[in-house]
Amino acid sequence: MPLKEIRAKIERIDAQILSLIDQRTALAKDVLDAKKAESKPINDVDQNKVVLERVANLATERGLDGEEVKKIFEILIRMNIERQHEMRGEGNLP
Repeated sequence: MPLKEIRAKIERIDAQILSLIDQRTALAKDVLDAKKAESKPINDVDQNKVVLERVANLATERGLDGEEVKKIFEILIRMNIERQHEMRGEGNLP
């Protein structure tokens, strides 16, 4: 397969990844509302650990580096936490 075609496939996958990140981040309001209802803090350290352990295990099962995947999800978690703070008027996001 020519390099140009491979790069086009990667570009389509990148767009899909961004779409999924957008979908995940869009759930921030629902998560915030549920946390309010259950009197949970925005930064739920225990849940963060559950998510990170889950994705590391899934990554390892797929032959990926679990620690590197955890780093990606730490960023995603941080983005969601920042979004929730912003929704409460505590952040500096647009």
